[in-house]
Amino acid sequence: MATNNFLFITNFKTYTEASGVNAEALLKIHDEVAGEFPHVNVTCAVQALDFGAVSDFPNVKKLAQHVDPACAGSYTGKIVPERVKNMGGWGTILNHSENRLEREVLKESITSAKRSGLVTIVCCETAEEGWSFLEFEPDYLAVEPPELIGGDISISKSQADVIKKALKLIGGDKLLVGAGVRDFDDVRIAVEYGARGVLVASGVCKAADPAAALRDLLSGYPVV
Repeated sequence: MATNNFLFITNFKTYTEASGVNAEALLKIHDEVAGEFPHVNVTCAVQALDFGAVSDFPNVKKLAQHVDPACAGSYTGKIVPERVKNMGGWGTILNHSENRLEREVLKESITSAKRSGLVTIVCCETAEEGWSFLEFEPDYLAVEPPELIGGDISISKSQADVIKKALKLIGGDKLLVGAGVRDFDDVRIAVEYGARGVLVASGVCKAADPAAALRDLLSGYPVV
């Protein structure tokens, strides 16, 4: 029987195609397609201003694109992990290349998020950096070479050695990879090397047919 051991993340970023009413529509597409792939945990990282406005869907988990090490109280402008959890959040991305954190802030953010019951996906630019974050006990480490993010060349096809090194340093249970992931083969190669899952963004959000793009990507995961 298939088990959902794999993780797939679509980062909505602040794309127009994934904001406001478009975010709701894109989440619905993910929910419909995810129902065809029960062996994969399909998750969507929704921007802060849309997080509480979009619906919860049974086949999709919601991620915050960021949270702060803050709680209820005097924290004007901060994204509070407890509120994310209360609004149906499953987890959060931290330290994305577009929103890098100082090391001590990252440590505090992971602790705060985990205390609130959120799964933590921490981005790192190299395998070595990911290894250095293990002491903070994140749930997942996502290796994303910044020069490939948003491009047409994937980490799977151009920097397979990075995945192999990350597997040795981080371990398969925590390892996610991203940057330039756009098709079935990108996912298949990453998983065959031992990654737990992948992160995508424009490959789905900006696709002419997001459902078809999503279906193609999810087909890269083996049924186990």
